[in-house]
Amino acid sequence: MTKTDTPGVIAPPPLIYLGFLLVGWGTEALFRDVTFGLEGDRHRYLGLPLLIAGFLIEGEATMRFRRSGTAVEPWKPSTRLVTNGLYRFSRNPIYVGMAVLYGGLALILDSPLALALLIPCLFVIDRGVIAREEPYLEARFGQDYRDYRSRVRRWL
Repeated sequence: MTKTDTPGVIAPPPLIYLGFLLVGWGTEALFRDVTFGLEGDRHRYLGLPLLIAGFLIEGEATMRFRRSGTAVEPWKPSTRLVTNGLYRFSRNPIYVGMAVLYGGLALILDSPLALALLIPCLFVIDRGVIAREEPYLEARFGQDYRDYRSRVRRWL
């Protein structure tokens, strides 16, 4: 394997999600009256289950990679194609988990702008990360990946 044996994603996905979240939350900090408009701590009660679900999804999906002996990080070479567990339902459950976690954090932070920025964030993940990973995985795993891609959706 060489250093070029990677998909060449534009940035680490956790940093992409974090960047969008911080831009939204930080921008709203300048305008203190922008909130979801929920009474008391209701936004936190709505966000907490999403936060927990996001961590659980990411944890299970990450564990599948670790157990198979392949890198979780998309900037490192993939040595095995993981198709079990949550990967039976989504080709990208880690990114789904990050999106759910992001939504939970946006609610907990009472940040409608951060939540709205999840849509462009997902576009960047889809085009700047996943669209680069897929040709790499197809070149790496050939027909096995094409078969997997034909039966499992990209997101959900």
